[in-house]
Amino acid sequence: MKTMKYFLCLAIAAVVFTGCKDDDNGGSTTQMTIDKIFLENINDEVNKDREVEFARLGQLLRIQGSGFMGLKKIYINGYETYFNNALMTDNNVWVTLNGDTPVEKADESVRNTITLYKSDSNKLVYKFTIRAAAPSISSCDNTLPKAGETVNVYGTNLQETTKVTLPGGIEITSGIISDEDGKWYSFTMPDGVTEAGSITSEGANGTAVTPAYFNDFRCFVTDFDGKGELGSWSATYSNDDLVSDPLATGRGKVAMLVPQVKLDAGGLDAGSNSLLWATAGNDNANDDWSRMFSIIPETTLASNLALQFDIYCPEPWDESGQLEFSLQNNLSNYGWNSDCTKFSAQYKNTAAVWIPWLNDDGTHQAFTTGQRWQTITLPLSKFGNYNPETAKSDADKATAAAATLRQVSDDRNAGSYRNFLFLFVNGDIKTEEGVTPVLNYPAKLFTQKIYIDNIRVVNTTAIKVNDFDDNEQ
Repeated sequence: MKTMKYFLCLAIAAVVFTGCKDDDNGGSTTQMTIDKIFLENINDEVNKDREVEFARLGQLLRIQGSGFMGLKKIYINGYETYFNNALMTDNNVWVTLNGDTPVEKADESVRNTITLYKSDSNKLVYKFTIRAAAPSISSCDNTLPKAGETVNVYGTNLQETTKVTLPGGIEITSGIISDEDGKWYSFTMPDGVTEAGSITSEGANGTAVTPAYFNDFRCFVTDFDGKGELGSWSATYSNDDLVSDPLATGRGKVAMLVPQVKLDAGGLDAGSNSLLWATAGNDNANDDWSRMFSIIPETTLASNLALQFDIYCPEPWDESGQLEFSLQNNLSNYGWNSDCTKFSAQYKNTAAVWIPWLNDDGTHQAFTTGQRWQTITLPLSKFGNYNPETAKSDADKATAAAATLRQVSDDRNAGSYRNFLFLFVNGDIKTEEGVTPVLNYPAKLFTQKIYIDNIRVVNTTAIKVNDFDDNEQ
């Protein structure tokens, strides 16, 4: 009897074991199929389970098909990617694209593929586009270029930019150079671009759009060639001090920050300032900035507005010298850290200082544009009463942050002298004891040639590109 029981137990065990093995074999030998891939996104107000043809790193996917039981590994762009097989069914697998998954650096043989693996003899390779995070634009270094000039656009995830569309629908598909790390792309400005707007680029990670300030001189301050008349009095330079564009790019007359006559006399002494370059001011229609409301909505925040200007600085500029702007002629002190550049509840402070060689951490690095003109974008939220960073109380910070184009225009029009002006300040830059970062840059004799042109106000509001065209806001 014991023998019979023993063989009966063995038989039962064999049946149970064989059944499990058959299920296992059935799972691992069944061929897999993928029908569709869905993006799982609870924040998607249109479709939280959306069929997609591409996905980005960090996103959760639902792979729909059949024969998934027995799945052992998933490779995405050749990178082994974790999935929870306890949540898997025979028809659905959920997997999150790991942030370390290679995209543009993936081997061509596995790039843009999802591989489901049961065994060497049973795997499924499915073509599916994998992208890094959405590309974005941070700046453009030549927003008012002449035909033939180079334009560099900076941002993130701009790898393999293959198409650039300029305002007016002008397309560029050749001669585009893009950084392999996605930090920039460049192109040559073609002839025939007459409209203002955004640059749209298409690359490996999708579409990116610049703010609508490319080729835009509609909200001009002055171009020294008839748009935005210059004022002239004892404290200013005048039209007679303008010079022709030294690069002969077609920019016409330009302002030399330290005019040649001053350089010929030895330069600008340490601790001194240049004369003012100023617009005509009161009673001049161009100096009423409410004219800009037809181009830029008057409710646009100062943080979404900027003063743009073009600069040509052929030699390295370092350790001495500042370029100061004021939106009206009311400066009582000058240069870096002066009261006119800070928020005030009592006064209409509207000045800002630009020091390209001074880094945020207090170190310095020489600035030059080489043999080309370059655009500088200086946010209006860096100017005096529109700068929350210089306000002391929370209420004042909120007031500064709420400033709009209407406020800027009203402040200018309410001033005794609404001339826009700029000048070169050659003063010391030194922090008080205990202030960090520690700065100590004594001014030096300044003898360089620096040129400015095409000063304008632009809208820098970022333009978001949705991955899906379904009228999402």
